[in-house]
Amino acid sequence: MTGKALLAFTFAHVVLSLAGIAAGFISILGFLMGRHFRFWSSIFLCATAATCVTGFLFPFHGITPGIIVGIISLAVLAVALLAQTNHNSAAYISAVCMAEALNGLVLITQLFAKVPCLHHYAPTGREPIAAACQLIVFLLLATLAWVGVVRAKPH
Repeated sequence: MTGKALLAFTFAHVVLSLAGIAAGFISILGFLMGRHFRFWSSIFLCATAATCVTGFLFPFHGITPGIIVGIISLAVLAVALLAQTNHNSAAYISAVCMAEALNGLVLITQLFAKVPCLHHYAPTGREPIAAACQLIVFLLLATLAWVGVVRAKPH
């Protein structure tokens, strides 16, 4: 895959990713309200899974952190689906928040890699500022998961 096809594929991958992130936050908002937004949760699970799968279809240049995160994300999504099927609210909310955290980590990595004003501060993506942003996202989503589990009603 080269040229325009790769550009179109990348665009579709990014749109899926952003749709998944947005739907994930709406789903998490529902958890915080003690509700389960089934439609948004379905969009989140499908878009996030599709993002992972399409990520594996890019030209392969060896195992990268993105591939590892994709594999972990698919495993977390499988836990979410199993928990949803078994009506285990705590496991479902935790898995959704973990998958959203992984999406957030990838988003931050991509922002520092692709946005010039951010890239200036973290040209390799391994600088403390990038790690701090990722840690903040992780801690925020861990906190939201905890609050969501506390407020959960069986679905």
